[in-house]
Amino acid sequence: MTTADLPAFPGERTARCPFNPPAEYTRWRKEEGLRRVNWNGHTVWAVSRYEDIRTAMTHPAVSAEVLGVLQGNGNQGGPNAPETFPRMDDPEHARLRRMLTKDFTVKRVNAMRPRIEEMANDFIDKMIAKGQSGDLVQDYALPIPSLVISLLLGVPYTDHDFFQTITSTLMNMNTPPEEKARASREFFGYMMELVARKEREPGDDLMSRVIREHVQTGELRRETAAMNGQILLNAGHETTANMIALGTAALLENPDAAASIRDTDDPAVIANAVEELLRYLTIVHSLIARIATEDVEIGGTLVKAGEGLIMNLPAGNWDSTFTAEPEMLDLDRPARGHLAFGYGVHQCIGQTLARAELEIALRTLLRRLPGLRLAVPIEEIRFRNDMSIYGVHELPVTW
Repeated sequence: MTTADLPAFPGERTARCPFNPPAEYTRWRKEEGLRRVNWNGHTVWAVSRYEDIRTAMTHPAVSAEVLGVLQGNGNQGGPNAPETFPRMDDPEHARLRRMLTKDFTVKRVNAMRPRIEEMANDFIDKMIAKGQSGDLVQDYALPIPSLVISLLLGVPYTDHDFFQTITSTLMNMNTPPEEKARASREFFGYMMELVARKEREPGDDLMSRVIREHVQTGELRRETAAMNGQILLNAGHETTANMIALGTAALLENPDAAASIRDTDDPAVIANAVEELLRYLTIVHSLIARIATEDVEIGGTLVKAGEGLIMNLPAGNWDSTFTAEPEMLDLDRPARGHLAFGYGVHQCIGQTLARAELEIALRTLLRRLPGLRLAVPIEEIRFRNDMSIYGVHELPVTW
């Protein structure tokens, strides 16, 4: 069987059940072993069970170093290619990641919460000033994380149209390879210019700090600082924006769940609700790739050295061995331990910030606009089956 004959990964969520993982994922969990799939033209093993994903993401014979093998790296390849911490193994992964983590600590994020809440209220004020309807993606879900990550990195927010457009091109699974390579070069060039500017005019931001502490000491190349800044800028707005918009859509389709967030003053209740939404929706559905460095058995399947694996996070988070009745959106369930941010040493570096943004954005929105509702039937909304990060292209709402 050729790669083209295999089922495409990720599968499509249906208009009838847009919040549910593709139906075939249930079958893949129940079948023995792993499932061969076509991922970006590569034959890889889809890992769909909760425990199998955890095993694959922590096994010493499974590597994150897939660039140039399973995943392109734009036109910054070759022996002098910038290092990217998500696509490195320890100890080099840990060394580079440590240079970035102090800007994403719980203490730092908690200090940012009042500013994030101020942003949320400001964008809602602008929505209300324009009338009684709008696109929640463009008016609220996208601006908040874009502004937050811009401030954190030291990227001018006035450039948000540029990096949002470039990110959309790179995340679109139908973008031709040559167009992705052009967009990647353009984005990298922008970040190299930012690095040069921060060297001349440092500020109180992550990029300035990394340049001062690691680039100017000779510990880190400018290209590596630029590339990892690009990764943080890309992921920092794209994932959270889609979770805000998709989470809102799911809550509006489940009014009791929306009310439980709107009507509580208990931060623990809101925090747990966000964990359940992260589990239930699992928007990162096609990005976590790995490669076997030696023969290894995972989920009853012998994965041979050199073979690729793709972590089927939506399927893992709907595995009944992890939580009972996974198809139910239950904001009271203890949802911690989900795989929405990955697992092991490569878990999302910005997960604490993402949680804070989601908690603030969703509760502020529901509190300020208690009459919020979808402006069109759910079947008419364009869901992002064509993108590497799931969500909605637009979310027409009224209040």
